[in-house]
This record gives sequence, structure tokens and C-alpha cells, in this order.
Amino acid sequence: MILLDGKATSKAIKEEIAAEVNARRERGLKTPHLAAVLIGEDGASQTYVSSKVKACERIGFVSSLIRKPSSTSQEELLQIVQELNEDDDIDGFIVQLPLPKHIDEQEVLLAIDPSKDVDGFHPENVGRMALGLPCYLPATPYGIMQLLERYEVPTSGKNCVVIGRSHIVGSPMSILLSQNNEPGNCTVTLTHSRTQNLESIVKNADILVVALGKAEFVTGDMVKEGAVVIDVGITRVPDASKERGYRIAGDVDFASVSEKCSFITPVPGGVGPMTIASLLKNTLQAAGDKRN
Repeated sequence: MILLDGKATSKAIKEEIAAEVNARRERGLKTPHLAAVLIGEDGASQTYVSSKVKACERIGFVSSLIRKPSSTSQEELLQIVQELNEDDDIDGFIVQLPLPKHIDEQEVLLAIDPSKDVDGFHPENVGRMALGLPCYLPATPYGIMQLLERYEVPTSGKNCVVIGRSHIVGSPMSILLSQNNEPGNCTVTLTHSRTQNLESIVKNADILVVALGKAEFVTGDMVKEGAVVIDVGITRVPDASKERGYRIAGDVDFASVSEKCSFITPVPGGVGPMTIASLLKNTLQAAGDKRN
């Protein structure tokens, strides 16, 4: 069994990006600038945005954080998005999700300039991804594809099963793994809450991507010998034995599944770190696309 180490891989990617940032400076080009908009006080969102800002600092990006209270109106947020769209110094920006319930997330995402949509959520980028055209890929699927590529995980002709059909992970993963690329060229089955005989489908998977948000849902008896397992889930499970009162678990029961698979991502330290690395790669691409 080989551990797909997202922490080590993301570190290597950040070092590559830092070298490219230095090369840009030596050529007299502008430093890439990533902005983040954070609405409200959601703890997980604050932690995630903070880690993005720190990552920018480490690799030499310029970063901006726009923080607004949860009472911010949709009109106020749309005005912020418009200002970022028009700011030539900003290469890419993200609006951290989830947003407060009174704000229409889809309308906000539609308002983002696709050329600055480094989260890869705008329909234009999603459509270009589906057609295999140049675009900004959603950060988590992009990170998974990089893990598969850098560990030279065989994918061509493999039977891939994706559990979960979200627009953020499951759906784009099914598209990317089925495309005529390397990694890719899989025969993909996209499963979800209405799928019947899920366990029998999973048992036939050469590559299994699990992104449904249920702690330790996939167990060893569900996985075929030698399978590649990508665990996207991250859930806080109450645990009185831990000082903080909980432990972090993925969607896969690592103890039982790791005994059978050929490659597996740990939680934490697998897919998570790759998401931020991919966001930084998208921002570097956005700065390069501006040819400045």
C-alpha cells in the first residue's frame, strides 16, 4: 500500500510556484495577487481562508482578505465582487462558501469574472472543463488529479466509481477521470443517495473516489483488493479521549480499507492540502494569462 501524501506533494508544488514567482519578478512581471472574500464568522471558513493567506505569503504572492459581517446584504457582496472584477491588480479571487442563508450563492458565483474565477465554480469554467478546453479547474478535483499524476497511479482503462455528485467534487471528478487525458481514460460510474446496490458497484471499482461527507462510510469489506482509494471527506467525530473532544475522520475507514488497497489518501493530510496548492496554481495561471 502506497500513501498518497497530499501534505508532501502540496509542499513540492508550492516550492515550484515560489520559484516561478521569483522568475516572474526577475523578468519584471507583476507578483500574482489572490484575494479572498469572507462573509460571517463560520469557524471552518475562517480557518480555511487563513491557511490560504498564509500559503500566499510563503510562496511570495500578494494576498488580500476582505472580511464582512454576516449581516452583509447580497447587494453589498455583489458590489465587492464587481470591484474585484474591475481591479487590474487582482489576478484571481474567491468568495468563501458557505455564505449566509439570505445570500444567493449561485447569483454571487455568476457575478465573478470567469477570468478571475480561480475556484473554478463559474459555469463558463465548468463548461470549458467538460469540453476539455483550457480553464480553471475546481481546486479539490484539480488537486486529486495532480496526486494521481505525480504518484503515477495507472488510470487508463480502469473502472472508476465516484460516490457523491456535488458540483464541487463528485461531478467534476467524474468528468475529469473519463476524459482522454493522463490521468484519465477511466470508465466512470457516478453514484449518489439514490443509487441502488451501491456496495456491489463499489466492490468492482479499480479507483474509488469518496466524497459524500459521512464519516467512515466505506469499509474494508466494500473494497476490492488492490483498489486505489481517494478519500475527500473530513468530519469531526466526537471522541472523549481527545483533548479537543473530537477526532478528524474521512469518508473511508482507513484502518480496514488500507489493508486491501494499492494507493490511499490519508485524512487529514491527503486531499485537503492539495486543494490550497491547486488554488495557488490557478492563481499563477491567471497571472500568466494576463501576460503582464
